[in-house]
Amino acid sequence: MVTEPSRPFVLVHGGRHGGWCWQPVARRLRARGHEVFTPTLTGLGERAHLLSRGIGLGTHIEDIVATFEYEDIRDAVLVGHSYGGMVVTGALERIGDRVRGQVLLDGHMPRTGESVFDLIGPERAKAMIELAEEQGDGWYIPTADAARYGVTDPAVAAWVNSRMTAQPLKTYQDPIGPTGRAWQHPGTFVECVPSSLEPHLLQRARARSAADARFHHQVLHTAHDAMVTDPEAVTALLLDALDLG
Repeated sequence: MVTEPSRPFVLVHGGRHGGWCWQPVARRLRARGHEVFTPTLTGLGERAHLLSRGIGLGTHIEDIVATFEYEDIRDAVLVGHSYGGMVVTGALERIGDRVRGQVLLDGHMPRTGESVFDLIGPERAKAMIELAEEQGDGWYIPTADAARYGVTDPAVAAWVNSRMTAQPLKTYQDPIGPTGRAWQHPGTFVECVPSSLEPHLLQRARARSAADARFHHQVLHTAHDAMVTDPEAVTALLLDALDLG
């Protein structure tokens, strides 16, 4: 029996992942009677056959805007994990009236004009560019091992590694457009401990929470890939987000 109002959830994955990574959480949400969408961004996951050097952040924002429009999604909880926070932030400029609340699961929270590389800093950006040059024909970042995201259970790690795909470099280089609507929208930032985000980004989320009564900061003691390492806890946090708005 569903005790909370039944509303749609749109779960946006992070870099080199796909909609597949939300399976453990999506099953739990659907068991509570909620409609769940787990779109895979162009060029990743089961859409890896579309990988091309022209795919950028704007492409992925369009993916989410189109999901809302074609599925006629309204009053939704919109969730972005890691890089997915960039996508959610950009999409909210156009679909904010369809979103009840946003949840950033250890996700990027950019300001207007910032790119992923701006957020992670020059040292990490340089390493990714060099990796793309050495192993990605200069335009894509190759797959990473699940251990990078804190997945230690052998069976879960094998499942994750069998599904990881490359990431277009351009998606990390592109600056985001206007972000004013996302910064004014009700939401929650979930800080995973340990987090893979830079300390200044975590402080940004804490500061926003302190200054904005409609934006909350939560701590979850599990790995960055929380949706596979602790799906029960993530599901509970997402259900709490039904009270946003």
